[in-house]
Amino acid sequence: VNKKTELTQKCVHYNYNPLSSSPENQGNASRVVTCSGEKDKRLHCFATWKNVSGVVQVVKQGCWLDDHNCYDRNECVERKDAPEVFFCCCEGSLCNYKFYYSPNSTTNIPVTQRPSVVTTLMYSLLPIMAVTAIILLSFWIYRHNKLAYPPVRVPTQDPGPLPPSPILGQKPLQLLEVKARGRFGHVWKAQLLSEYVAVKIFPIQDRQSWQNEYEIYNLNGMRHENLLQFLGAEKRSINMELQLWLITAYHEKGSLSDYLKANILSWSELCLIAQSMSRGLAYLHEDIPGHKDGHKPAIAHRDFKSKNVLLKSNLTACIADFGLALRFEAGKSPGDTHGQVGTRRYMAPEVLEGAINFQRDAFLRIDMYALGLVLWELASRCKAADGPVDEYRLPFEEEVGPHPSLEDMQEVVVHKKQRPTLRECWQKHTGLVVLCETIEECWDHEAEARLSAGCVEERVVQMQRQTNVTAPEEIVTVVTMVTNVDYPPKESSL
Repeated sequence: VNKKTELTQKCVHYNYNPLSSSPENQGNASRVVTCSGEKDKRLHCFATWKNVSGVVQVVKQGCWLDDHNCYDRNECVERKDAPEVFFCCCEGSLCNYKFYYSPNSTTNIPVTQRPSVVTTLMYSLLPIMAVTAIILLSFWIYRHNKLAYPPVRVPTQDPGPLPPSPILGQKPLQLLEVKARGRFGHVWKAQLLSEYVAVKIFPIQDRQSWQNEYEIYNLNGMRHENLLQFLGAEKRSINMELQLWLITAYHEKGSLSDYLKANILSWSELCLIAQSMSRGLAYLHEDIPGHKDGHKPAIAHRDFKSKNVLLKSNLTACIADFGLALRFEAGKSPGDTHGQVGTRRYMAPEVLEGAINFQRDAFLRIDMYALGLVLWELASRCKAADGPVDEYRLPFEEEVGPHPSLEDMQEVVVHKKQRPTLRECWQKHTGLVVLCETIEECWDHEAEARLSAGCVEERVVQMQRQTNVTAPEEIVTVVTMVTNVDYPPKESSL
């Protein structure tokens, strides 16, 4: 039988619950589940466990997706040398009922046969001695002959140990597919047991961006519905190269930029995205001394753009990518305040000129200029006005093309003081009139004249109320849509 055509498989399922008050009831009872998957994808079972002072603590057992590391394994065997959390996967019905530890690839040491009762999961003295001997022997061989395991090249500027990530510490993480490529690395869709997560992978040379984003996420008060949810950080060695991982919530709709390439917006959808996006930026900018998690400092994003706004399943927005962000805490340096950072086409005039006032409010106003451009992107793909909906374009793409130089942007934005075109037909829609005024006040050439993010949120609420009575979407009967084809990405960050 071709294993790729098998769409179901039975596995043992178990979930350890350390918070249960009764030792006998710690965890769900071990049971059998039927796993299902996509056509032409292979199915596996897995097990994870820990060795706590000689006592085996089963953490998880269940179904595992198509993984070439599990192909044609009829037994569940962990071959790594004494990891913190043991993991194995296998193929075949109930193959994860028993699992083994085999660091020397020749002898399978049974770990447990029944995970449902913790007291039966204890190593005997002989297996403990065998495991210890194997580890010591492997270590001796590695040190003296360097044949047992290939050497891992660790850069001299290793970012150092990470604090434990309680959400990730006991769970296997499986990379599935690359979803985006950006300035500092790739973003993967991954599976963390039964849920999907996003994994942003940085090469070691971009450790400063990884470190900065990690620190921003760990500031007090950084949990907000309109900021991307952070789950943890890890260091991994892949093919003898050290990689730095950030794990966050995964949102299937992807970035606002990608969504606008393939979709046009109704008026209510535009308002929902604009309001939640500006609310997230307003919260990011806000200094909150009395936050329940401790003093939340004001934070400037410094690379705000539609590519760094993600859409949840209900079309509310959350802001992502804090690799260039600055935090403003009393008595502390905000970090690297180098002026000309970000993505060229979203740079404010003062950034392009290199004439930044290095004060907190100046950095927040730079974000507001970029917010005006993103609001323009929303308007350009909205069908509310009685006119054609054009093909999606990036801000200034009409003026400078898909890959502008710094000089191109300086000429258009600073010297000519041009901005993307606000179409005449938008002026015939009550709500879009307010939106256009808001956009112009966000991208004002004078930074001090720009609106705050909180004010933009209030404006969006106001323009939505003004259009509730007239219901313009129902009045417009014919909409000419030039295209909604998903075009390939036209630009990555600098």
